[in-house]
Amino acid sequence: MNFRHTLQKWLLRDPIRYHSVHADLVSSRSGLTLGQYLWKSIRISVLVGIIFGVLGYVVSRVLVLEVQSGKGVYNVLNLQLPQDLVFLSSSTFVLTASVAISFAFGAYITYHLLLRIPRIEKNNRKVKINLTLHNAVAYMYAMRRGGAELMTIFYAISENAPIYGEVALEFRQITRDVDYFGSDVLTAVRHLSETTPSEKLKDFLEDLLSVIESGGDLSEFLASRVRLYQEEARFEQKQFLTILSMVAESYVTLFVAGPLFLIIIMVVMGMMGGSAVLQLSLIIYAIMPIGSLIFVLLIDLISGKAEKAERYTRVKELNTYADIPMVKKTGEEHLFDQLKKYDKIRILTNFISHPFESFVNDVNHTLFVTVPIAIIYLALVISHIPSYGDPELFIEVINAHVVIAVLIVLVPYAIFYEIWARKVRGIQVMIPDFLERMAGINRVGLTMAQAIGIMVNTNLGLLSYEIRRIKRDMDWGANFSDALIRFEQRISTASIARTVTLITKASEMSGQIGEVLAIAASDAKMSETLKKERLSEMFIYTAIVYLSFFVFLYVVAVLDTQFLPVLAHIGTSGISMGGPLSGIGSVPIKAFNRLLYHACLIQALFSGLIAGQMGEASLAAGVKHSCILLIISLVTFSFIIVT
Repeated sequence: MNFRHTLQKWLLRDPIRYHSVHADLVSSRSGLTLGQYLWKSIRISVLVGIIFGVLGYVVSRVLVLEVQSGKGVYNVLNLQLPQDLVFLSSSTFVLTASVAISFAFGAYITYHLLLRIPRIEKNNRKVKINLTLHNAVAYMYAMRRGGAELMTIFYAISENAPIYGEVALEFRQITRDVDYFGSDVLTAVRHLSETTPSEKLKDFLEDLLSVIESGGDLSEFLASRVRLYQEEARFEQKQFLTILSMVAESYVTLFVAGPLFLIIIMVVMGMMGGSAVLQLSLIIYAIMPIGSLIFVLLIDLISGKAEKAERYTRVKELNTYADIPMVKKTGEEHLFDQLKKYDKIRILTNFISHPFESFVNDVNHTLFVTVPIAIIYLALVISHIPSYGDPELFIEVINAHVVIAVLIVLVPYAIFYEIWARKVRGIQVMIPDFLERMAGINRVGLTMAQAIGIMVNTNLGLLSYEIRRIKRDMDWGANFSDALIRFEQRISTASIARTVTLITKASEMSGQIGEVLAIAASDAKMSETLKKERLSEMFIYTAIVYLSFFVFLYVVAVLDTQFLPVLAHIGTSGISMGGPLSGIGSVPIKAFNRLLYHACLIQALFSGLIAGQMGEASLAAGVKHSCILLIISLVTFSFIIVT
């Protein structure tokens, strides 16, 4: 512990040196002090340095052995070390120097990368704050129209972090400063404006302070900011789509065209009888999957995950008759046990009687059925395969069955996810029209409950069924807010959650919320417009992913059908033993066939996932693309190439 404090003091002797890191830690809300983060970074750097040192030892050991066996680097100029420096060529010195240099390099690079992670987190939070700020401001406007005070508004947004995301986490800094540090509202807002990573939120807070200090109309200010941010959202999405298109082009170049080029080179190198199989295996089983995963993380970093929202239910204990003593009756425990068993049986019977409904509501439920089926299928196939002495022959037989097992898992998942996505899209498309009509009805003086009763008779597509369910909940005794919350829980999307939260909060504040509903309708319409623009802009890159995969598949098929069979029939009788083509007779054709097949399968899986993440901001949406490409690869290699 003393060593830790001594090291921290030594690192922090120059406060200016780590000033930017400290500011980034505060803005990223890491929850760590500068000293704690530096100590953590040093420990990780030392660990990575040790790993690099071990790798350096292994590599240098292999090189030393090759040099000693005469297979190492040839000294073309025949340079000789001076007699005093001969020890530099000893294996002990080379190994020691390699370990030291590798350790220093790994630790140095890791330490400086870790110092930049807070800035990356800060920029990531900045993007997320900018994307949801207009929703939070609309919520603030709804509460202000109902007469809520500013601090009450901050508390309300802070409690809705699952819906308003990083903006709610930022406003928690205000409530923290007021509740625990004794700051007034203006001081807390000013402190947040100094530490927030978003320039957009900073400008909003500074303008908010100006309005408060000058005694301006806060409602009018919030209304103008809602409209301004809605207009800016389209421009921000265009910038985002430009970056996303660059990422898509980079992926096609690096991990579609690049591996294809390397595969061709490796196959040609295989003619020479070298270690092309090992190098090609490294490319296919390591570089391609890892590189694709890096691009998945990169797209997720710049665009954020598919939005999800959760609403936490609060249970209030009623103590109306707290002064009356309560007597706990015994002897009825078995009845409660029967109720628990009944609930479990009822859930199971509902799932058995309506399995498709369960799969649509939560697509992950399909995995409980498809994964065991896929495992049983593979077990049956393997049990009926005779024992082959050649492992390549066994892999060739089992290949197609493994792909079929994967498709057994992925195809139902993709189908039910698409059914759910189409249902949600059908409802979300009609939300703006629904809100506009509700706003018009509310403006003529009718309550929200009466407006729902009128809206039951309108035709709003898939949303009409949900409106009837809202009306039925209200007929059975639920109030308007509870009925809307149940609607939100059934659909469970972030956009609908924000709309429901906005309406329920505004209706609690005031019965006349026509203008709030109009802004909510405008916000929902803008969100749908942005989604359509993203789909149309990214459709071309989804098509490019498909086309690049078809080119990849075609080239691999040509290699498999036209090039490798020729090598298999070429003997070495007419080739000079010392010539460059002397290794043709020993080319492992089956190994190359397997590697080319697996390259197409891996490319199909990851290309589909990336196409879904680029187009619809969801890996689950890319499962259907992966299924299509996997089926094409399976058919191509099982029927077309084999025949």
